[in-house]
Amino acid sequence: MTSLSTESAASTGNPAALPAQAPSPSSAFVDDAQPYLQLDGITVRFPGVLALDQVSLEVRRGEVHGLMGENGAGKSTLLKVLSGVNQPAAGTLSLGGAAQQFTTTKAAIAAGVAIIYQELHLVPELTVAENLMLGALPNRFGVLDEKALVARAVRELERLGEKIDPSQQVKNLSIGQRQMIEIGKALMRDARVIAFDEPTSSLSSRETTQLFRIIRALRAEGRAIIYVTHRMEEVYELCDRVTVFRDGRRIDTFEAGAGLDRDRLISGMVGRSIADVYGYRSRELGDVQLQIQDLMGRGLREPASFVARKGEIVGFFGLVGAGRSELMKLIYGAVKPAAGEITLKGKRVRFATPRDAVRAGIALCPEDRKQEGIVSIASVSDNLNISCRRHFSRFHVLNGRKEAQTAKEFIGKLAIKTRNGETPIGTLSGGNQQKVILSRWLAEEIDVFLMDEPTRGIDVGARSEIYGLLYGLAEAGRTVIVVSSDLAEVIGIADRVIVMKEGCIVGDLPKAQATPDALIKLALPR
Repeated sequence: MTSLSTESAASTGNPAALPAQAPSPSSAFVDDAQPYLQLDGITVRFPGVLALDQVSLEVRRGEVHGLMGENGAGKSTLLKVLSGVNQPAAGTLSLGGAAQQFTTTKAAIAAGVAIIYQELHLVPELTVAENLMLGALPNRFGVLDEKALVARAVRELERLGEKIDPSQQVKNLSIGQRQMIEIGKALMRDARVIAFDEPTSSLSSRETTQLFRIIRALRAEGRAIIYVTHRMEEVYELCDRVTVFRDGRRIDTFEAGAGLDRDRLISGMVGRSIADVYGYRSRELGDVQLQIQDLMGRGLREPASFVARKGEIVGFFGLVGAGRSELMKLIYGAVKPAAGEITLKGKRVRFATPRDAVRAGIALCPEDRKQEGIVSIASVSDNLNISCRRHFSRFHVLNGRKEAQTAKEFIGKLAIKTRNGETPIGTLSGGNQQKVILSRWLAEEIDVFLMDEPTRGIDVGARSEIYGLLYGLAEAGRTVIVVSSDLAEVIGIADRVIVMKEGCIVGDLPKAQATPDALIKLALPR
């Protein structure tokens, strides 16, 4: 495969033109029903683990093929085989009928394969243009040709519909913009197979819409697209077919669309029937445990007031930018309020720092789990004990035995899937990382749990476990506040739903009235 050259792009006279090799959507190349990518009997073994067990998969040209399954089902391992990171113990891989054997990522890229991982592979200190052309920087006699570099970058950014300064450092871009840079890299290398790994987990609704527009355009160009997601609605909206994985095996492949039965898809992923994935459990509510009165600060347009009772799960719904996360940070002491009062268990409190909030009995599980919730290179035990270890130290000397006991206790209680407490938390799945964060606060005397997007990037089976833990907290008399952009989730688990819009609380609905229509009507801008 050859990359999009300066000459071929320039000859079109249109910065949004397709690459030179890409045919029009009406060509036989797009309509060809024969698979372009074929994986047959792929087996991958790690020490003590059969990660993939004779997996076969076919992806056609001009198709978006979804991959679904719980964390650990084998999806990421399959992408690593495709990218040359993992070499299979058995099985074959072919592109366009030609057998391939990728022993390096360079070989996979040269064959026209691009993987856009959830953790983006960009160099933050380099410019947008340099990242787009990384590994293929234009030069004249060994000296970087900056003029050609910028010209190519501008053309690719315009093609993607992004107004980004090519000389800007990548570290200053939003997550969505960085993802577009990754897609641009793939297109400049003329990748014929493009795999997306949970691409919308950190995107706003606007960025997601833009991403879907790009993916549909790539499909029209005849590229074979693999789309890994946990989100059912994305499969129905975007994918042509979807393959379900479980325990390293391919379970089945379904035609996507309105006719695809949701329960059948879930059952394939988790190996059991789930009538109601949310498993709502009603309970008696107690006295008011948390009262927010006229709280005002950064991110809010009007003062916020609400109450939450013992044993209650209160959902917060709204569009991106509605001010939900900002309100949680004001309550938690991560941002200083400009005005207002917080009353906890009948006593007025004021938090100068999150440490004050934790000691008073309020904890926050943040939206960005990887950046704000965990220390990824530290162990499960260190992450679990990071807040409560003050109880285990004497004269500033840590009690390692006590910390190990605490970690072992909560690993067992919450069924955290880890080899032991010394395993780096960054190697755990998203659901198990979330359980470690919850364990951290369960080891403290916490009365109010602020859960910001608690199941983002977590598969269906792990979500059910997280919901069960939240119900358990509520049944023990704790107050749980759940911020979620997932309409079905907030309706499914909350006793009451508060809606925010443009920095204001605009509705407070009991469960019986919290219908999709009612919530959406309140959340949408006028």
